[in-house]
Amino acid sequence: MTPSDRRAWLVAALLVLLSAVPVIAGGARLGELAGGGPATPENSRFFADPAPVVLHIAAAVPYCLLGAFQFVPGLRRRRWHRLAGRALVPLGLVAALTGVWMSLSYPLNEGEDVSLTAVRLVFGTGMAAAILLGFAAVRRRDTAGHRAWMVRAYAIGQGAGTQVFTHLPWVLLLGQPGEATRTGLMAAGWLINLAVAEWAVRRSAAGAGVRAGGAGVR
Repeated sequence: MTPSDRRAWLVAALLVLLSAVPVIAGGARLGELAGGGPATPENSRFFADPAPVVLHIAAAVPYCLLGAFQFVPGLRRRRWHRLAGRALVPLGLVAALTGVWMSLSYPLNEGEDVSLTAVRLVFGTGMAAAILLGFAAVRRRDTAGHRAWMVRAYAIGQGAGTQVFTHLPWVLLLGQPGEATRTGLMAAGWLINLAVAEWAVRRSAAGAGVRAGGAGVR
């Protein structure tokens, strides 16, 4: 295994670890719903209409876990990558669109700000759009465009994991954030992921340009 292969597998492993947050939280939520409670003012909306949250968890968990391995170049050169991609597109769309569904259909809890709904709508629709653009790109054999849009979609899909790292320092140092601050911290998680995604996309494009230039010289 080459050093680049080891780095790629390390990235995949770290993404799987980042996925632990939605996996654990999602599993706990499903167990809560299946067990019938306890119902609280915060989760009563899920008991009243469980369909969107159950579909969201059922799609988001495998999307985050399976998507991590799409970043391993050795797998991208195999049939596995294409087969996994065929599963990831519908999983990602369901995760994104059920996120939008929940934002529009569930009432706000006491003290929640409407700006949080707006932020969730922006990133949910953005994730769905990125997946569709990535799918359209691969259909026209634009591999670079496909990769770029799918990386952006996955970055948004992993927002719940990164939001732990934006919230935790605030909670430890300053206590529970207010609603406006909470909205900002959630948005920061998504924006950090997108910034990393853009860096990775541009780095990949630059590397491809260097390799193409070298091939032309030869």
